[in-house]
Amino acid sequence: MDNHLDTIQAEALVALESVHDQDALRAWYAAHLAKKSPLMIALGDLGKLPKEQRAEVGRRANEAKRALEAAYAEREQAIQAETLARALQENAVDVTLPGRRPRPGNLHISTKTLRHIYQVFGEMGFQVYEAPDVETDELNFGLLNMPSYHPARDMWDTFWLDSGALLRTHTSPGQIRAMREMYPNPVRVILPGKCYRYEQITARSEHQFYQIEGLAVGHGITLADLKGTMLNAARRLYGADRIVRFRGSYFPFTEPSVEVDMNCILCDGAGCRVCKYTGWLEIAGSGMVHPVVLRNGGYDPDEWSGFAFGMGLERPLMLKYGIDDIRYFYGNDLRFLRQF
Repeated sequence: MDNHLDTIQAEALVALESVHDQDALRAWYAAHLAKKSPLMIALGDLGKLPKEQRAEVGRRANEAKRALEAAYAEREQAIQAETLARALQENAVDVTLPGRRPRPGNLHISTKTLRHIYQVFGEMGFQVYEAPDVETDELNFGLLNMPSYHPARDMWDTFWLDSGALLRTHTSPGQIRAMREMYPNPVRVILPGKCYRYEQITARSEHQFYQIEGLAVGHGITLADLKGTMLNAARRLYGADRIVRFRGSYFPFTEPSVEVDMNCILCDGAGCRVCKYTGWLEIAGSGMVHPVVLRNGGYDPDEWSGFAFGMGLERPLMLKYGIDDIRYFYGNDLRFLRQF
């Protein structure tokens, strides 16, 4: 029996010398140390030997097992070292070659445009006022002249939270916050930020988008002030030759309400597919602040007046740069972002 165990050990060690990778090492272990290997079978058959031989044969079998396990561990370490050395050699870096110059990052096109808008309106005396994305029903609707039964609420598809709050559907609730914070002083602010609406995402619409709200409250402010502000902004943002027109519209929080259009920046007003052959593009909704909204903000509408406007960010950029899918703004594709 001892000779048989010596043969098993010797054959296993000879076989181990030809093992040079992990797959072969696992196969060797299965053949020489696993449950069905000759050595383990011999250990399992100890009970079949005469009683006086069991101790000696058991001792010899355990010696063989420990020897093979030690040889296996040593070979495993050697294979790991060989693998590491090979990887280092194959992936070696030639330090004498010139390095790759890191490409610096750049601001997102939305961020660049927002900063330009801040500058344009800042030069007209507007401050930047930031309001929260999560709002109450009262601020988002009620205090903007839209009580719970008001049909205008259907104009916005709202994301509601379990707490009863909501993700703001427009930046207009910031008007109330700004007025209440700045009363009794005049107000001249823009309120940039994300808005959220429960809408299907397509090439032309997203469930989140930027909006820039504007608000001015003071003594003697008229529609002429609104027209002058929007004309100056359009020419500063889109070109000095822009022509602006105003159309009557309806918003619950302004009275009167007007839509602001400018001549198409692509066809220069001649008519094209983008402007639906009208020659005009809508750039903002606006109007004189409704007396109810002024009063909810803390200002007496008999003494104070004001105007407000709301303009998008992504869609004008799509027109300006010929971007055909609004989803690119939020896709984090560097091929798109590095163009601007």
